[in-house]
Amino acid sequence: MAGFSRRGFLGAVALGGAATVAGTNRVLAEATGRSGLTVRGDEFLLDGEPFRIIAGEMHYFRTHPDQWRDRLLRMRALGLNSVDTYVAWNFHEPRRGQADFSGWRDVARFVETAGEVGLKVIVRPGPYICAEWDFGGLPPWLLEDRNLPLRCSDPAYTDLTLRWFDELLPRLTPLQATKGGPLLALQVENEYGSYGNDQVHLEQLKNAMRERGVDSLLFCSNGPSDYMLRGGNLPDVLATVNFSGDPTDPLKALREYQPEGPLWCTEFWDGWFDHWGEQHHTTDPVETAGHVDKMLAAGASVSLYMATGGTNFGWWAGANYDTGNDLYQPTITSYDYDSPIGEAGELTTKFHRIREAIAKHAPVPDEPLPELPPRLAPQTVRPHETVGLLESLDVLSTPVHSAIPAHMEKFGQPYGLIHYSTRIQGPRAAAGLGISGLADRALVFSDGKYLGTLDRNTPDQTIDIAVPGSSGRLDLLVDTGGRVNFGQLLSDPKGISDRVLLGAQALHGWEVRCLPLDDLSGLRFGLRFGGGTSVGPVFHRAEISVPEPADGFLAFPGWEKGLVWLNGFLLGRYWDVGPQRTLYAPGPLWRRGGNEVLVLEMYRGGGGIEVRSEADLG
Repeated sequence: MAGFSRRGFLGAVALGGAATVAGTNRVLAEATGRSGLTVRGDEFLLDGEPFRIIAGEMHYFRTHPDQWRDRLLRMRALGLNSVDTYVAWNFHEPRRGQADFSGWRDVARFVETAGEVGLKVIVRPGPYICAEWDFGGLPPWLLEDRNLPLRCSDPAYTDLTLRWFDELLPRLTPLQATKGGPLLALQVENEYGSYGNDQVHLEQLKNAMRERGVDSLLFCSNGPSDYMLRGGNLPDVLATVNFSGDPTDPLKALREYQPEGPLWCTEFWDGWFDHWGEQHHTTDPVETAGHVDKMLAAGASVSLYMATGGTNFGWWAGANYDTGNDLYQPTITSYDYDSPIGEAGELTTKFHRIREAIAKHAPVPDEPLPELPPRLAPQTVRPHETVGLLESLDVLSTPVHSAIPAHMEKFGQPYGLIHYSTRIQGPRAAAGLGISGLADRALVFSDGKYLGTLDRNTPDQTIDIAVPGSSGRLDLLVDTGGRVNFGQLLSDPKGISDRVLLGAQALHGWEVRCLPLDDLSGLRFGLRFGGGTSVGPVFHRAEISVPEPADGFLAFPGWEKGLVWLNGFLLGRYWDVGPQRTLYAPGPLWRRGGNEVLVLEMYRGGGGIEVRSEADLG
């Protein structure tokens, strides 16, 4: 049981989480009449009045900014009074020293928009967020040095996180409720007890937030296991708990750890995410709503994770690692999460059941529910031009030379594919080619002929290669998945981080091409697409004409695995192993009239591209 005294806990938390903030809070309260979110006994107060958090998670980085307001209004219609969001460091600073808070990355505008529709805001700034997001939100340049310690008080890591807070926090502090804004509370780290027990690390982050102007309530959220609560909390910061299912035992565990203070489930998992090649996860709407009802009846605050899931556009989907089975598990493009509000704004059965549960305990808006935005009419188109990726290397990248085939982060590349090429002296009898440190799949070519694919999940696999002449060219195109976002194997660099062996001999002398694929304007299309199958990796170009922009879904029956761009925007990955069968294409990405669709198919191109009006998530 945690060693909280009544005076010590309330004296710290009720005044913002640290005694040093008390004076600041009093001055603000006198000047603005606002004390923000505080704690009195077992309840929250907002500006001195009792307040219960009924919130839902939405990630600004997973929803097109033109749709933020729509999704927030739907959350308000659900009966929520607050929205939670993570801040993904890598979304803002994929390259070191180039932080971006414009457009889609304008997190302050997201907070302001939530306030405009009547929602309070809870921000979870990381620097680590998990969230099934690439590398748990950490920027890939941290992996330039694979030995950099992560999520601990090592000065090399701490210094970088504090520099990030220097960029981020000044954009949020003016929006705090203590200053009249919608921002109620901020989280210290994220589920840290599931990872480590470095209390100095947590203390450093807490102090960094205070020193940079955060005078709002702080909290730590963790799973309900005793070791998670003990390892992931600080004695002067409010503890909260994350879980799914019946709330009885998790809330009891929180109360045993923290005898005093509001009960708050900061992540009630109302659905779940999917990995490629696995089943699509759903939860029963009635049962889920019953658990929400039970929490609210117990007087607890609750945050639905997720209220609206969104999409892992681009390269942003993360991955898990099943250490028991030594298995890498990449996350799909959709982050619908079986949430109450669907990926494209659908008000699901779960939405209505949870709304009914909330209405038993708090007022819900007495107004018509938002209607579903228009959808595109179904149609099928065929690509009209193609060009091979290997034939396009010179327009996609400039080669660099390396004695060893290092990982892509070593070359300053945050995302994309990466290509390695070398020459093998011959003549040479057939021997097995294997890769150590592969992330994640390598397409193998000998003198331009595709021989097969090596996969990190089968590390002992080899492909036989012979060199009949004086030399032969070996090409390896590495198809990357998301970086691991949870657990002890966060250091997950992409490409090849160790060596390539032919038999027992390591191969040296590599030409390396980084392929971020963020500019495809130089591709020289010309080959007509005959409508049958084609052998990849090949870019296919098609045109889809629509009368008016609207939400739609793209399907690729007969295609195997690849990437899709709509009018230059990378929608994400598709893969015939499922469960996801369609990619969400939001209305703001479409244009009236003709729209360009580019598909990079890694293996086997199909016949046509389908526009559908409904999602198929398996």
